[in-house]
Amino acid sequence: MERNEMIFGIRAVIEAVEAGKDIDKILIKKDLQSDLAQELFAAVRGRNIVVQKVPIEKINRMSRKNHQGVLAFISAVTYQHLDDIVPGLYEEGKNPFIILLDGITDVRNFGAIARTCECAGVNAIVIPERGSVSVNADAVKTSAGALLHLPVCRESSVFEAVRFLKNSGFRTIAASEKAVVNYTDIDYTVPVAIVMGAEDTGVSKEVLCLCDDMVALPQMGVIGSLNVSVAAGVMMYEVVRQRMGNCK
Repeated sequence: MERNEMIFGIRAVIEAVEAGKDIDKILIKKDLQSDLAQELFAAVRGRNIVVQKVPIEKINRMSRKNHQGVLAFISAVTYQHLDDIVPGLYEEGKNPFIILLDGITDVRNFGAIARTCECAGVNAIVIPERGSVSVNADAVKTSAGALLHLPVCRESSVFEAVRFLKNSGFRTIAASEKAVVNYTDIDYTVPVAIVMGAEDTGVSKEVLCLCDDMVALPQMGVIGSLNVSVAAGVMMYEVVRQRMGNCK
């Protein structure tokens, strides 16, 4: 994380929150109990900001400044929300295409996926508030700047995001190596949302159960799974292929 993305000190973080800065997350020393700390807790309450209580050693490793047990990280982009984006897509007459990332924590994979999303005409990427990558300088760099042009929605959970999209007329599709349906056997010419999961755990069970379809990419080798950014790219360009063919 670059130094200019970090705010340290309780009062400085409170001021950043109250000024409406796009804060990715705040790290707070576990046993922080001062009156000023309570003011910080009150300031972030009800806002879409991830707050993590961590050992002081973790904060000390990130900054040697007088941080007072509090560090905030500024997002490289302004996070958006699906309930703001989706109605606009329909109003503009677009055929929406959304990618959701469930439990993906590797910033390089995130950046690579975002780069492909931008090239493939994806309308937005969805990440959850917790247990996920975030948009930092490394992610923007890995995406070749795509994250500066592509809306990123940070929602309370992937499950709730999928449910919202289903209710908004999307066909929701989870990619899973356990699926028996080939990814090419699905109709992607309708409004579609594709969920990609972490390489080690895949898409969570609750999200798999909620999605309309579960599909797999065929594998001929002995390795258990594809890199998630590669798999996401294959899925996205099947959408592109079908939609381009549908326009002829």
